[in-house]
Amino acid sequence: MLPDTPEDAAHWLRAAFAHSDVHYDPPVEEGLSDRPLRPAAVLVPVVLRQEGPSILLTRRTEHLHHHPGQISFPGGRVEPHDPDVCATALRETHEEIGLAAERIEVLGRLPDYRTGTGFCVSPVVGLVHPPFVLTPDSFEVAEVFEVPLAFLLDPAHHQQAQLEVRGGLRSYHTIPYGNYFIWGATAGMLVSLYRFLSR
Repeated sequence: MLPDTPEDAAHWLRAAFAHSDVHYDPPVEEGLSDRPLRPAAVLVPVVLRQEGPSILLTRRTEHLHHHPGQISFPGGRVEPHDPDVCATALRETHEEIGLAAERIEVLGRLPDYRTGTGFCVSPVVGLVHPPFVLTPDSFEVAEVFEVPLAFLLDPAHHQQAQLEVRGGLRSYHTIPYGNYFIWGATAGMLVSLYRFLSR
């Protein structure tokens, strides 16, 4: 059960990451290609709301080349000028939704997640301290919304599905929430967060 107050939730999450490592098996998408994986990073933003912590997510616009219309974390490719994946996640978050790094307290990382589309994604978990104002990039982001962390950490909401890709079956995680269908890498990283916090 999650702590009741934002202060207690923040303390609980800080403690969970204080002595953490990422040396356990993450959920990895099947059906991976043999081509080299491109490094990327996302922010897993835990918003400290009075009614309970939530996870901030985006819905990508339909015209994007990679993952159009899908639910995702803010993030993107690692650029040569980024000093590390944390910097990538913070930079991309600011570029995509206008959330300033000053409002984000980085806690740590989850295991890298390898996708069937050729990316090795580093999930960076951070506490987001309200108040804040978002200015989404309308080219990339169709919508920004939040899902209660308690909902996402309930394994009863974690489902598995399969898709035929190039003659083989590819398994992936799904987490339906209201009118939103969270699946693929985003759902997989949320399951990874659940496994990490449940240890």
